[in-house]
Amino acid sequence: MGSYKYKYCMCFTRKFRSPDAQPPPDVRAAYLSFNSDVHALRRFLSQAQAEHPADVDRILALLTAASGGHGIARLVTRSPAPAMPTLEDFFAFLFSPELNPPLPHQVHQDMSAPLSHYFIFTGHNSYLTGNQLNSDSSDIPIIKALQRGVRVIELDMWPNSSKTNVDILHGGTLTAPVEMIRCLKSIKEYAFCASPYPLVITLEDHLTPDLQAKVAKMLTETFGDLLFVPSSDPMKEFPSPAALMKRIIISTKPPQEYKEFLKVKDNQNGSGNIADLPDTGSLRRVDSNADNQNGSGNLAADMGSLRRIDSNADESDGKDELDELDEEDSDEDDPKFQQDTACEYRKLITIQAGKPKGHLRDALKVDPEKVRRLSLSETQLAKATTSHGAEVIRFTQNNILRVYPKGTRVNSSNYDPMNAWTHGAQMVAFNMQVRFQFLSVMNQGMIKRSG
Repeated sequence: MGSYKYKYCMCFTRKFRSPDAQPPPDVRAAYLSFNSDVHALRRFLSQAQAEHPADVDRILALLTAASGGHGIARLVTRSPAPAMPTLEDFFAFLFSPELNPPLPHQVHQDMSAPLSHYFIFTGHNSYLTGNQLNSDSSDIPIIKALQRGVRVIELDMWPNSSKTNVDILHGGTLTAPVEMIRCLKSIKEYAFCASPYPLVITLEDHLTPDLQAKVAKMLTETFGDLLFVPSSDPMKEFPSPAALMKRIIISTKPPQEYKEFLKVKDNQNGSGNIADLPDTGSLRRVDSNADNQNGSGNLAADMGSLRRIDSNADESDGKDELDELDEEDSDEDDPKFQQDTACEYRKLITIQAGKPKGHLRDALKVDPEKVRRLSLSETQLAKATTSHGAEVIRFTQNNILRVYPKGTRVNSSNYDPMNAWTHGAQMVAFNMQVRFQFLSVMNQGMIKRSG
């Protein structure tokens, strides 16, 4: 019988022991801050951990338990003999979901300061379903934004095709309109589904006075007691979020009653006859390519030399130049003009938006008798913070600064918000149509962290 040779190999399994996670430097530093002093440990739990007094006693009982075990097991083994926790015990406690659960999702800051002291989750063109040029306008994006916790909704108001009602759409584009009343009803239903704090509606106004009156009626009838109506005009300080809980507030420019304004000017000049002027109802909108690109229109009287620039041209996405601003666009800043233009629509405005007047430094001037909102595009803000950074920060201490995407972001993309935040801009308006972009996630993370 022949002999056979066999080849064989021996396999060995090598086992690697996974070392326990070591406490990081910040945990070591926290541990050393109290080390063997039970009173210092109590202060750490009360101040650094912000534990309730009753929870402090419970945690101390666990952390000073006898060393009858090791690590987290030792924390749940109570023994009569007290002992200070080891570094490993403290580390295990901090990262134990049972003994030290994460903070609940709730507002824990002081909410009794004026509204201008807070960053506010702000939407831009909140009604658009997609891009800025030819997407549909709908109340669905508004509902989704409110469900995500957005606290500022923007509506662009335009006369409908028959000039008898109000539509919401991005002016000068191919976006399809949606009726304003539909948007308002959805806002009322979902306004506080994610947060009880106030909801701001910024209205970009492209309406004639009769339609402004119609909007005032829509707002009061739709929102009822939810609508906040300021008791003073102008306001020296904004109310606090705590004082405005579950209230809806309006932010827009005060309306320009063209006839009344000319009457004031006529009285000042001592000449002319107001009766010869056309009725405000005869004002018509003059469209031009430039106006359409800016999302705004001009209202002109039949007297060709007299024009009214749209009241929210400073909100238009295409106007990014801020070196020199036209003073004739700032008629609403005249106090005499303001006294003579009170109406139902104006009375509903809590956060008044004002067009910048003259140079940038003038636009950022702080009036101790009046707080307001100023809107700048991302490009305007970049110029302002480069040349007048200190003035921007001073302005935002009591007033509200709103920053919005430049007009070339037709695909509803967003800008880096850090420059706006670091200069105190409270309303950093973002397009919410495209979700899960890095900048959108960054924006929502900032709001959740600060709220």
